Amino acid sequence: MKSLVIIPTYNEADNVAAIIEAALKQDKNINVLIVDDNSPDGTSQIVEKIKNKRVHLLTRAGKMGLGSAYVAGFKYALENNYEFIFEMDADFSHDPEVIPRMLEAIKDNDLVIGSRYLDGINVVNWPLRRLILSFLASKYVRLITGMPINDPTGGFKCFRRKVLESIKLDDILSDGYSFQIEMNFRTWRKKFRIKEIPIVFTDRRSGQSKMSKKIVHEAIFVVWKLQHLHFKKRI
Repeated sequence: MKSLVIIPTYNEADNVAAIIEAALKQDKNINVLIVDDNSPDGTSQIVEKIKNKRVHLLTRAGKMGLGSAYVAGFKYALENNYEFIFEMDADFSHDPEVIPRMLEAIKDNDLVIGSRYLDGINVVNWPLRRLILSFLASKYVRLITGMPINDPTGGFKCFRRKVLESIKLDDILSDGYSFQIEMNFRTWRKKFRIKEIPIVFTDRRSGQSKMSKKIVHEAIFVVWKLQHLHFKKRI
């Protein structure tokens, strides 16, 4: 089946060529789409120099956010008839070698999530404070929304095409890490089959984290917005 790995980038010149190569190695049917927010470090120029028909590039005008980058990637995937659509980080915190396991799991499911918290806590090189924040945020989201997902904020996942076709992508509320929560919530409310598989999340090899207080605050409040819209039958 034709698959697309969407990788949003901003200042990932140190990682982008290697992550593309690693992703393509996992399956002959995989294509990679880099969605670059006009990185000043020349990330998009590096991608442009890669002469491979399985590598694609969307360059946006500026830093517009994670959620909108994925929405742009999803629209590209639907327009170009991909069946399985992945989300993956550029910095090797998501191991590309997990992709074959996700492709196997998606055969019987509609959304596969690479979970850091399915079998205990599988996170490497995070400061304790950030680890506690992320783990408690996952518990909080599960409590408020009722979603039976151990890692609702995780960003390594694979959607079946029909899930994205069923969601009005232009209605997505979130942009930061809460985008992951919202996509999971909308998928779950539509009663699609969701499976988590365990992964080990390793903090980025190089570059700077995109985490900020604004992103955390958005994630805290978006769950209430989603519940409100659900009770009004708008999700």
